[in-house]
Amino acid sequence: MNEGDRRRLYRLALVFLLCGSIATGGCEGTDTREQVDDTVEEMAGKKDLERYRQMKDDIGEINTQQKERHRRLDEADE
Repeated sequence: MNEGDRRRLYRLALVFLLCGSIATGGCEGTDTREQVDDTVEEMAGKKDLERYRQMKDDIGEINTQQKERHRRLDEADE
């Protein structure tokens, strides 16, 4: 085995070692992953945006209900 073959063998072994560590490193607990994702979303503002959209939808629904109530009251007065 010459020097070039040895280098190729070391490189191949290094590639397999890195691929193996990456593959097994991804096998973390789902709870931990969810906490990390939740923290990242919170810091990125995604959670705030979701809350804003939910509040906007809720306010729209409340306005629709109020308009319907006022309409029914107006009809009852007539």
